[in-house]
Amino acid sequence: MRIIKNFGIVAGLAAFAASGVAAQDQSTNRVAAKTDWSVFVEDNPTECWGVSTPKETVNSRDGRVVAVNRGQTLLMVFYRPSAGAKGQVAFTGGYPFKSGSTVNMDISGNTFELFTEGEWAWPATTEDDSKIITAMKRGADAVLSGQSGRGTDTKDTFSLLGFTAAVEDAAKRCGG
Repeated sequence: MRIIKNFGIVAGLAAFAASGVAAQDQSTNRVAAKTDWSVFVEDNPTECWGVSTPKETVNSRDGRVVAVNRGQTLLMVFYRPSAGAKGQVAFTGGYPFKSGSTVNMDISGNTFELFTEGEWAWPATTEDDSKIITAMKRGADAVLSGQSGRGTDTKDTFSLLGFTAAVEDAAKRCGG
């Protein structure tokens, strides 16, 4: 099991997922903004992460676009020195994924598979994390496609503007 299962950042990101200045006013652990990405830091244990929300979301069922109620949808890379996490990619789709499903991640034509559990998805290995981070540094956007437990297909497009600066800042703040 990857470290994300014990990762306690969701509560800290609640304000980030909100829009506008109100989110900045509510958040006490956001330490930097890098274009479309933000950097957060928590203590005890020390955790640092770069995170973004999608620029575009399409939800469909049986080939038709549908309106659905989703929670926070976030793409992040995090560091937790005490657990040896040095750049772990994680995605939360804002809904429980279909049991046994995977999320497809496309970064400028490079495709990766993320494994799911509950509302979270992440790469299988640290080597996959490194490959994805390299692709994200070179790409313009990341498109993540998954399926909910209710059969809704989702496609979330994240801008990668500011990704490199955010992930390097997060790594530096956590001694990486």
